[in-house]
Amino acid sequence: MNDFQKELTSSLEKYCEAAIEPHMEHDDAEGTFRLEMFQGLGEYGVTGMTQPEEYGGAGLSYQDYCYALETIAKTSVPYAVTISVSSMTQTILKEFGNQKQKETYLPALTSGQEIGAFALSESHAGSDAASLKTTAKKVDGGYVLNGTKMWITSGGVAKTYIVMARTGGAGAKGVSAFIVTDGMAGFSYGKAEKKMGWKTSPTRELVFENCFVPDENLLLEEGKGFNVAMGGLDRGRVAIASIAVGCAQRALDEAIRYALGRQQFNQPIFDFQGLQFMIADMALEVEASRLMVQQAALSLDNGKPNSKLCSMAKLKATDTAMKVTTDAVQILGGVGYTSEYPVERFMRDAKVLQIVEGTNQIQKVVIARHLRKEYEAHA
Repeated sequence: MNDFQKELTSSLEKYCEAAIEPHMEHDDAEGTFRLEMFQGLGEYGVTGMTQPEEYGGAGLSYQDYCYALETIAKTSVPYAVTISVSSMTQTILKEFGNQKQKETYLPALTSGQEIGAFALSESHAGSDAASLKTTAKKVDGGYVLNGTKMWITSGGVAKTYIVMARTGGAGAKGVSAFIVTDGMAGFSYGKAEKKMGWKTSPTRELVFENCFVPDENLLLEEGKGFNVAMGGLDRGRVAIASIAVGCAQRALDEAIRYALGRQQFNQPIFDFQGLQFMIADMALEVEASRLMVQQAALSLDNGKPNSKLCSMAKLKATDTAMKVTTDAVQILGGVGYTSEYPVERFMRDAKVLQIVEGTNQIQKVVIARHLRKEYEAHA
């Protein structure tokens, strides 16, 4: 970590502890999302970190971005995730949007005044995203969308949605990408999901009933939607991995502080070798995950995304978050299972990190495919 990153994370940590931490237990219990809190992070400058300055971004590196997400996640995984998904929307617009689309949508997103969302999954099309059924029928001046999207992070609070819909035949080549904005006629929200974790992050169904989307809101051209969707995955996976590192680090911090202060048999429980082994393993896995995330982020910064490494980072860091948060609850014992301490919240928040941006089983498939190509190329 360089001097700038140290300064960034230190000041951001202080901001999160003062502005976000005091509300998290209450908001988690009530399922409350505070737009003003997200906008406060925007004013702090972390909602458009990797975007060009010409569109209101900070023009920073993905390594900087990952350290920032990790820091925010130590206070709130859901708000870090909101930034991550909105940032992925920005990246898609920057990479695949035309000049007018960039100028129209990016400034409000990079500033944090508005939130972006990504809509690919459907009730029957999760890992097999190319089987989506939402349709976009060509009409004079645009397209008419019909169908539903499921499990959409920031659904209902986001203003700009990147929506994948079928304009052609079966499979990936029949999918196109559209920019859909809150308030368009025929676009509404279904049920809000009741979730195990991420309770301060709204997750909703999107409903399209004869929703007209003008031609100017098509990204690239017809049939390129799956390219658009896949184009944001490497960055999205690295972002989720960095959030997982922050989640795990917070749980480790809580476990160590508790173990040093908790007395049993006339000594701190930290002094028991069994717990020392647990804590050492936790710290090892967190640091290994952080290093892998930073290496994957470096490949993005170098303009040569290493998809295998991005999947490895996502797999490793999110599995680590689940294991470390579970062990933290175990170290705290009975109180760890209560909301008196935050480790139970971080354990619940960790679980879905293994599912989003491609399940960890899918990551293993992706990794294996890359290995096969590498070895066959040298056979």
